[in-house]
Amino acid sequence: MKTIIIEDEKLAADRLNRLIMKVSPDVTVVAILRSVEEAVNYLQSHTPDLILLDIHLSDGSSFEIFDQIHVTSPIIFTTAYHEYALKAFKVNSIDYLLKPIDEVALSAALDKLRQLKTESNASPMGEIEALISMMKKQEISYRQRFLVAFGNKIKTIKTAEVAYIFAADRAVFLVDREGCRYVLDETLDHLQEAVDPNGFFRVNRAFLVGIDAIEQMHSYSRSRIKIELNPPCPKECIVSTERTPDFKGWLSR
Repeated sequence: MKTIIIEDEKLAADRLNRLIMKVSPDVTVVAILRSVEEAVNYLQSHTPDLILLDIHLSDGSSFEIFDQIHVTSPIIFTTAYHEYALKAFKVNSIDYLLKPIDEVALSAALDKLRQLKTESNASPMGEIEALISMMKKQEISYRQRFLVAFGNKIKTIKTAEVAYIFAADRAVFLVDREGCRYVLDETLDHLQEAVDPNGFFRVNRAFLVGIDAIEQMHSYSRSRIKIELNPPCPKECIVSTERTPDFKGWLSR
């Protein structure tokens, strides 16, 4: 099964590729594309057996692809959409992978696609145009606030007040714009999917940085970027080599 991955984050695409090789050796990833433009150019002359498609790409929404070309390949979306939207995928026989993607979900999605093809001897994409039209009218529901412990009290912090989130000493900390630090009972992987990617960027395994918290940036060794945060952080914040190209693209959106 010749498959393409359309995903603008290199780490996510590489991880998905490794998962595919692990759970389904009969699936071959023949291309990894990172933008609407790349996807349109590729699909004009190629018809893969399967497309694994991220909803948000570096140059816009993946739904823009379908405005420009007619796609007949089955699609499994990778998404952070909330539950009511995910149910629509199920109803229309189009599967999804909720980030962060795991082996079990990926294997089940591929098995479902094989079963659909076997039963109908056709692509399970007959209603994709209607689904895409519906999804364009929906908006992703990003996290609006955080619930944190404050001494022996509990308080909420609006996402707009969050400067950055980082992991240290086996804990995850939220730092607000005033420099106050709170412990969160969530992983950075989960938080990365919960916040608006236009406002926050995962610069490395330990930091999820808000764009307004970036005070200064400096060139660093091995093509990395060192970030000075405001409020300051005791932990050094350096954009990893792998994430630097995506980080630069994010800054220039």
